[in-house]
Amino acid sequence: MKILIINQPEVARLLPMGECIAAMEEALKALARGEALLPLRQVVILPGNVGALAAMPAYAETLEAIGVKVITVFPGNRGTEYDSHQGAVLLFEAGHGSLKAIMDASEVTAIRTAAVSGVATRLLARPEAGDLAILGSGVQARTHLEAMLIVRSLKRIRVWSPTPDHAKAFAERESKRHAVEIEPMGSTRGTVKDADLICTTTSSREPVLKGEWLAPGAHINAVGASVKSARELDTAAVKKACLFVDRRESALNEAGDFLIPKAERVIGDDHIRGEIGEVLLDRVPGRTSPQEITLFKSLGLAVEDLASAHLIYTKAVEFNVGVWVELGGGRREAH
Repeated sequence: MKILIINQPEVARLLPMGECIAAMEEALKALARGEALLPLRQVVILPGNVGALAAMPAYAETLEAIGVKVITVFPGNRGTEYDSHQGAVLLFEAGHGSLKAIMDASEVTAIRTAAVSGVATRLLARPEAGDLAILGSGVQARTHLEAMLIVRSLKRIRVWSPTPDHAKAFAERESKRHAVEIEPMGSTRGTVKDADLICTTTSSREPVLKGEWLAPGAHINAVGASVKSARELDTAAVKKACLFVDRRESALNEAGDFLIPKAERVIGDDHIRGEIGEVLLDRVPGRTSPQEITLFKSLGLAVEDLASAHLIYTKAVEFNVGVWVELGGGRREAH
């Protein structure tokens, strides 16, 4: 059997942000309708917490596809030649279980995570929201800027990084890329002051965003922390916000931004208003007033990787992108 190998630059070309946002909407609606299967991710933490290996399998009925993302997460890679997220997405067809493609997971993760935040922002942020604050200056900061530019008309953009030089470099590079003005900031509080769109994209294990700083009517996409022991928002920020998640089961087991305030007995499970897919299907209300603060806690789901991989593979075959490799999988007669 032949499989298609799709590398990182090819993934980036085949998964433009606008198309990925549309694909993520459909994937989240399918999940809410019960048309996808995905267990909680399995994670192996390396000694000393230097990194982790995660496996994220999923099945999507509407796509007739199975997939798994196997990825390493090494936050300490910042400033080296290596991405913090590295690995591969394997795409299988669901009829016979045949492997169809292997593709770079770094770019899939970077794009689909921001695309899901784009879906949440389109649903939950005020229509006139346009003052964007980005906390963090890495890969997710870059892709979130792109997604926010698609779903809202931005009037002001500020960025903060724990390393000031990184914020300055991000502002210079992305200002040129998108023909917009981005202000590098020296403090988190100053970055988010009066902002009505906030994206937290850091690798911090401790809060970088406090509830007392949030302006009425703000919308927050919290994407940096994805384990129960880490969070980017303090308890006050989570308590005062209407909380939405990509998936309840994942949030109840993996989201430190939710689980730590819950352990402090400040909020309960009912603080989660709903999943983004439920809002898309009008099963759960989104924003209910202009003054309400909305929070989308993103953990990243295998069904999002699967939907991205399916779209990439379909386009790769159509446009003859990638390299076909004979691997195996066919029946061999015994001799």
